[in-house]
Amino acid sequence: MKNTLAILAVAAAFALPSCSNQGPNTNSGMATGALLGAGTGAIIGNQSGHAGQGALIGAGAGTLIGGAYGKSKDQQEGY
Repeated sequence: MKNTLAILAVAAAFALPSCSNQGPNTNSGMATGALLGAGTGAIIGNQSGHAGQGALIGAGAGTLIGGAYGKSKDQQEGY
């Protein structure tokens, strides 16, 4: 079960940015944020015995934060 959740988190990290029609920094920020968030969430979640749930929460939060940062960069660059 834990492996399945981790695989879904990684798949979502690559699928979510491709669904949006944003600038290049937004897309790469979302993907990078999702991967870093999933890794960090898995490490933190592992401490409480819920690595899969931590990875999913981290991936979601990382996607939002990375996308917001990337969108800001795109706006500065005029995309």
